Formats: sequence, structure tokens, C-alpha cells
Amino acid sequence: MIYVFLAKGFEEIEALTVVDYLRRAELEVYTVGIGGKIITGSHNIPVFCDLDENEISTSDAIDAVVLPGGMPGTLNLEANKTVNTFIDYCVHNDKYVCAICAAPSILGHKGLLKGRKACCFPGFENELEGAKVSDDFVCTDGKYITAKGMGAAIEFSREITRVLLDDFTADRIKASLQCPF
Repeated sequence: MIYVFLAKGFEEIEALTVVDYLRRAELEVYTVGIGGKIITGSHNIPVFCDLDENEISTSDAIDAVVLPGGMPGTLNLEANKTVNTFIDYCVHNDKYVCAICAAPSILGHKGLLKGRKACCFPGFENELEGAKVSDDFVCTDGKYITAKGMGAAIEFSREITRVLLDDFTADRIKASLQCPF
């Protein structure tokens, strides 16, 4: 099971591309609203979440968490106790933590990227404390997957699918999207 956390001000494409791609891969993925079930993104698009933060537990069979970027969505995710509890749970239980755009800064502030290859939206590099900052659009290092931003959302989603399932499924879905790159 994968939880995609949405907080007020999240980047809509970064979040919903992941949800769409992973569901096409037939993975069990849920959007989790921080502060309710209807969360408005950074471009004023309201999204009705599958669950709210009070309906989830670390006793659930979690494979990964996904943190979309956007502002102030990233700040709202970082300030939330539930989100931090799930990040910590994934870290301590060898599960994937996936963050895109500004959201890798959350992992940097927690000291989780020290010595790891990571990327983020340009301008947030100093927030990836101790990371080996990369110019790649998507980076995987251990159980951490980071990506630069909205333009990397398909590759980010493909990489999450690849590590949770396999290359064949990840590539099949990408091909079906008619992605030119």
C-alpha cells in the first residue's frame, strides 16, 4: 500500500500523476488529506482524498509514502505530525520514501539524505542537508526516491513503479502514455 500525502498548497500534477500511474500498475495507492478529505492544491484545484490523516495507521501494510512538492504544501507536510510519523515508520521498516520538487527538503531537514544522491527543485539544494546533490531529474538511493519537479512527474512515477514491481510494468505503462521522452 502506498500513501500519497496531500496538504493545502500541494502541486497537483506531482501528486496526481503518481496516483494515476501507480493505479495503472494496479498498485494499492491512496491519497491522504492532511487536515480533511478535500485539499486544495497550489493552483486552487480541490481534490477529494481517499482518506484523511485520522483514518490511517502505521499498522497498515505500507510499502511507500509519497510527498508531492508545491508551496505551501511542502511546508504543511513537514509541519504535520502524521506525515513525520509515516516517514519515520518507512525509514525504520525499510520502506520507500518518495519526494518530488520542494518535498525532498523535508527529508534533508530530517537528516535522511546525508551521503545519498538526491535531487530537488532548483533553489532547494541547500535544504538537502548532506546529500550528494544531482542534476538528474530522478534519483534513487537506497529506499529514497527524489525528483526535480512537475516536469519529472512521469519519470518519478515510473521509478516508483519500477522499484515496487518491475521494469517491464513501469515501461509498459510509460509507453501506453505516449510519452515522447
